[in-house]
Amino acid sequence: MTPALRLVSAIVRPALLAAACSGLWPATVHALGTAAGTNITGTATVDYSIGGTPAMATSNTSTVAVAEIVNVTIALQSPTVAVAAGASNEALLFLIANTGNSAETFALTGDSVLVGDDFDPTPAAPFIYFDSDGSGDLSPPDTPYVAGSNDPLLAADASVAVILVNDIPLGLPDGERGRSELRATAGTGTGTPGTVFAGQGSGGVDAVVGTSGGTVSVYGEYLVGDMQISAVKSQSVLDPFGGSRPVPAAAITYQIVVTATGTGAARNAALRDAIPTDTTYVVGSLRLNGAPLTDGADADAGAFVLAPTPGVTVNLGDLTAAAGPQTINFQVTID
Repeated sequence: MTPALRLVSAIVRPALLAAACSGLWPATVHALGTAAGTNITGTATVDYSIGGTPAMATSNTSTVAVAEIVNVTIALQSPTVAVAAGASNEALLFLIANTGNSAETFALTGDSVLVGDDFDPTPAAPFIYFDSDGSGDLSPPDTPYVAGSNDPLLAADASVAVILVNDIPLGLPDGERGRSELRATAGTGTGTPGTVFAGQGSGGVDAVVGTSGGTVSVYGEYLVGDMQISAVKSQSVLDPFGGSRPVPAAAITYQIVVTATGTGAARNAALRDAIPTDTTYVVGSLRLNGAPLTDGADADAGAFVLAPTPGVTVNLGDLTAAAGPQTINFQVTID
């Protein structure tokens, strides 16, 4: 994206496409109907006869120019971002969309001093970037936003990905949450829905403020506790002849190692692993860190379940790096 003012086409980027698969992509954006400045015309006719001779009278042509609707939405693209106290350049990703019916310029502002959170993130310098390379995070090609210099000019239905960048204060305990907000404001003007800016729309038509009021803000959130969970699954095979060929009646022993790294705690961690098609679970084979678990839904951490699909579940509780790897084993036989 260039710093200069220009129309920005709708963005579909690999990182945001991945967000769509995880449920983060906003609902489809649609501009509000017919483009501003479009003339709606109509002419009436009257058919009649005089002395048996058909005749027709035609009215003048009425013309109405469609007014401009000023409307904008912002959708947060980032889930809650796990951060460590003292971290720098932590990014929150947003998508700004022009849902009006004409091209519109938007001024952008950010705010990290909000009510309702536990701490105030510290805006980096620069604070706002365009996600120029579509990576979904802050990277060298991204263009800093400079108010009044490269305000995005979005065509109707177009959108642009924007990043807020903050530093995280030192000394914060795990579990603290901090918020940072992005606001987009239409250059034409703001006001209560229905406010009219006479003659200021596209082609000199009136501009009418839409349901957003011409300005909208959305916040993203940081969570202190840089916790990462990994799961590594492996298997070994023992066939009926003492070998390791995956033939019918061979036993497959699966092992899943779950590891927590970083600071903080992963609360209420639970593993679920489906029994593969064409295999049968070996009753009583479930283990956690070498200790047997019963198959029933009882007091211990494990169970063999049938719904929604057959599988094993193991409740791991609150995981921390200090807890070390958690190893789950179970067996199936090949049908």
